[in-house]
Amino acid sequence: MEEGKKVLKVALVGNPNSGKTSLFNQLTGLQQKVGNFPGVTVEKKVGTVKLNGQATIELIDFPGTYSFYPTSRDEKIVVQTFVDPSSSDYPDAFVYVADLTKLEKHLLFLTQIRDLGLPILLALNMADLAEQSEITIDTEKLSEKLGLPVCLISSRSGKGVVEFKEQLIALTQGTIAVPDSNTSFYRISQEEARLSSELQADFPDHNAYQRILLAHHYEWLPFLGKPQKQLIATKVEETGFNDLQLQVRETMQRFDNFTPTIRSAVGSTKQAQNTFSERLDAILTHRVFGPIIFFLLMLLVFQAIFQWATFPMDFIEWSFGTVTSWVKGTFPAGWLTNLVADGLLAGLGGILVFIPQIAILFFLIALLEEVGYMARAAFMFDRLMQVFGLNGRSMIALISGGACAIPAIMSTRTIANWKERLITILVTPFISCSARIPVYTALIAFAVPSKYFFGGLFNLQGLAFMGLYLLGIAAALLAALVFKWILKSNDSSLLMLELPEYRFPVFRNVGLTVWEKVRSFTVEAGKIILIISLVLWGLSSYGPGQKMDLALQEALQTAETQQLDQTTTDDLIAAKQIEASYAGHLGKFLEPAIEPLGFDWKIGIALVTSFAAREVFVSTMAIIYSIGSQEDEFSIQQRMAAEVNPDTGEKVYNQATSWSLLLFYVFAMQCMATLAVVKRETNSWKWPIIQFFFMTALAYLSSFAVYQWLA
Repeated sequence: MEEGKKVLKVALVGNPNSGKTSLFNQLTGLQQKVGNFPGVTVEKKVGTVKLNGQATIELIDFPGTYSFYPTSRDEKIVVQTFVDPSSSDYPDAFVYVADLTKLEKHLLFLTQIRDLGLPILLALNMADLAEQSEITIDTEKLSEKLGLPVCLISSRSGKGVVEFKEQLIALTQGTIAVPDSNTSFYRISQEEARLSSELQADFPDHNAYQRILLAHHYEWLPFLGKPQKQLIATKVEETGFNDLQLQVRETMQRFDNFTPTIRSAVGSTKQAQNTFSERLDAILTHRVFGPIIFFLLMLLVFQAIFQWATFPMDFIEWSFGTVTSWVKGTFPAGWLTNLVADGLLAGLGGILVFIPQIAILFFLIALLEEVGYMARAAFMFDRLMQVFGLNGRSMIALISGGACAIPAIMSTRTIANWKERLITILVTPFISCSARIPVYTALIAFAVPSKYFFGGLFNLQGLAFMGLYLLGIAAALLAALVFKWILKSNDSSLLMLELPEYRFPVFRNVGLTVWEKVRSFTVEAGKIILIISLVLWGLSSYGPGQKMDLALQEALQTAETQQLDQTTTDDLIAAKQIEASYAGHLGKFLEPAIEPLGFDWKIGIALVTSFAAREVFVSTMAIIYSIGSQEDEFSIQQRMAAEVNPDTGEKVYNQATSWSLLLFYVFAMQCMATLAVVKRETNSWKWPIIQFFFMTALAYLSSFAVYQWLA
């Protein structure tokens, strides 16, 4: 690369399940950032690759794509980027990743990329699996036939990556030539040649093949203005350009031309037999045993979330309690000390304590994804999903919703049918996400006793934890069934899914996924929690007029009359002042509406703050119950357990109230960020408004029913 030239921008492309993202992780490590493609909510990963101090490249991991004729929104992003040379993500070169064990299926898109006229480096992935399957390949012959450099790699084990990086250095130095256009695997038709020629004056920066792609996709390409679309439409009509017929012609001709090349370079010394994946699929995707195994796997996941996280959670609670006590004992009494101890530390401690459970959830889901099981879940439940107006790919979105509804909703772009995609978007928030984990964990202890059975293998609270998830799934499916009857569409349903081979997980990829998701959760939730904690501390510490002072005097007078000790006096002062504060007034305003659900005004405050993020419920309780109290080593659960209704003398968090609150959090749409994403994905406020009201109504009625039944 010439001195002073900008960092080379390289697009990492390939079919889904080619190991592309594994290679991206191998090359970039933690030097990654996640963002969106310009103007859309499709996620992209950008990483920096430093090549032995000789060069640096910016690597963009594009969504998996089968061809330039897209069937999903993710594929459309790839098309619109590569047919627009002015795009900010338009690359200087390509790295194409193909699965060596399925080369015939993976090279159609390569031959199309080849015709864009940019340098390409082909990485044949799964070299280790190919060796186990006794697949042989003549890389020199394949390189000669394709007209581009070829590298054998294993993105899982790292085999061949050093040699691959040497080719990347050659790419930056400009020594890898652009593939010869005269050896294209597609011979354009007369109609295409004429149309490309007539569009050249208006699109001089596009090459011949890009102008043909413009003609195929001009109706939906967002970077084209209305005059440009009208121009292309006119040229298409004048030249007799038949979109569908020419797509079929191109696809068949490319396969006819590159298939002999592959067969001449790739062979196998092993006789055909059922692979390990096929033998395993006979059990794991069996119509009877498959769903049972899936259910047992999910049961183990939720038991693990509840059991494995106990020690680290206890340690985090103890650490925050110790630090809070130290702050209050070391620094002079005053508003700043209280702000740090009762506002900042109480708020952050109330959420960070649940990071172990969130990390375990992401770890296990990523593990199932790595071994290839999640794609089977989509395939296995496709027929069932169709009954509820969904798609097999909806299963992936629903499972992903167990981590966070936002990326789960964004993943629905792979569903081609509009109705199935919309229904999936509308019902996904019913799936209990990781933000609900803190709420469930805090409340289950009050609703269900901690009992063990089957030799201590299963815990009753863990089963209740899973039951809440199952309840959310049931609500999602029933809501989907209702929307199936209401929404009308003539689009046909289609599931296009390639089942990857079962592979031993790459723990580097699992670790990076957990790190990225937990970091994102902590940082994004942390910003919200920090702001809300400070605001809530202010609302809880101050009140209108002289009401806070009057509350203090009343508490001191009561303590003197009843001869209360110092700890009880502090708690009484805290209770009186929180009731007199601005937060107390807000809670009192809401109390008449939520009292039939068994909620008091303090819970009302938490319900309001939870609309910013559900997990804020616990930090809100931590702040409300910690202000004025000196027993900072107590956990939030202990504080909530000790809370007593001053009028009745009964525990606030009894079984009826706890179950009522749990059901409210299972069903309610309490996430502004999710509503914003639904608006962007549907391009309308209509659907998020409908979603908010029907979920909130269901939450209210369910909580009312269970409280009135148990109370």
